[in-house]
Amino acid sequence: MSSNNKFLNNKKVLITGADGFIGSHLVESLVKNNCNIRALVMYNSFNTWGWLDTLDKSILNHIEVCPGDISDNKSVNKLCKGIDYVFHLASLIAIPYSYNSPYSYLQTNALGTMNLLESCLNSNVEKIIHTSTSEVYGNFSRIPIDEKTPVFAKSPYSATKIAADQIAYSYYKSFNLPISIIRPFNTYGPRQSNRAIIPTIITQMLDNKKRIKLGSLYPTRDFSFIKDTVNGFIAAAKHNKSIGEVINIGSGYEISIGELVKLIGQLMKIEYTVKKDKKRVRPAKGEVDRLRANNNKALSLIKWKPIYAGKNGLKKGLKETIEWFKEPKNLNKYKSKIYNL
Repeated sequence: MSSNNKFLNNKKVLITGADGFIGSHLVESLVKNNCNIRALVMYNSFNTWGWLDTLDKSILNHIEVCPGDISDNKSVNKLCKGIDYVFHLASLIAIPYSYNSPYSYLQTNALGTMNLLESCLNSNVEKIIHTSTSEVYGNFSRIPIDEKTPVFAKSPYSATKIAADQIAYSYYKSFNLPISIIRPFNTYGPRQSNRAIIPTIITQMLDNKKRIKLGSLYPTRDFSFIKDTVNGFIAAAKHNKSIGEVINIGSGYEISIGELVKLIGQLMKIEYTVKKDKKRVRPAKGEVDRLRANNNKALSLIKWKPIYAGKNGLKKGLKETIEWFKEPKNLNKYKSKIYNL
């Protein structure tokens, strides 16, 4: 355990969305820091806990799993009692699916956030870490993007995340809730869902496909490895200067989707061609063309900077991700032949 994280010793921590990609990695890291975890997972009749089901029993023994629904007030009402820190990650995140079901995104992302904050009002929490997304920046005005860049929704998903961010900020201003808004750029790594670009590329290549189906290749993204993102969340919890602030968490390096495919192909030593799949292309006015984080504020306020930085950092993170996907027990959880909205 890092001595820098001793502030978390024996703290009671609530993680919403603990069954997801980032949430499950955060659970692992916080348990190793001697935290007692209350994990909100999405209720289902199979009693499955998402990625938490894959964690070692030594981790699970330190977790109080609470099946529920962030958009349901009763599910959330008593979650924060006795909690010291809240990490709010529960969200619907797939951009294409938000075109089909925008109301469910409003319910989960915006109203779900309000439900959680209302629960926090009745508890003496030390800090709430609210998860935003770089997608809220939409049309960029300058690169790299700092936190002063205006937000501009280009999908129902980003619109509901902007709403959630504003709700969180309003509870800080109106009720003095100790809230930090963390804005991760495109996080990737083991356990990420196949609706994201990196798992889409890797799983198709591992399934021995010579023709990779993708959407637009020209947009650029700032890919942040999962270990860096998790460290950013913990750093925000540690430093009180983050309260009432929006803080970017990204690698500071951008790469186009086309160049990303080439890089992954080189690392995997696989020959391929790319076929443009119209189903995977965003609406013409809905694409976010460029994303690259300015991390100066993170360094200044929470002493965070990416370990997996630059092109070499991206290569390192991709190698770790590829090795994880190569394990049959992991790859078998993905359906590369099906386009996942």
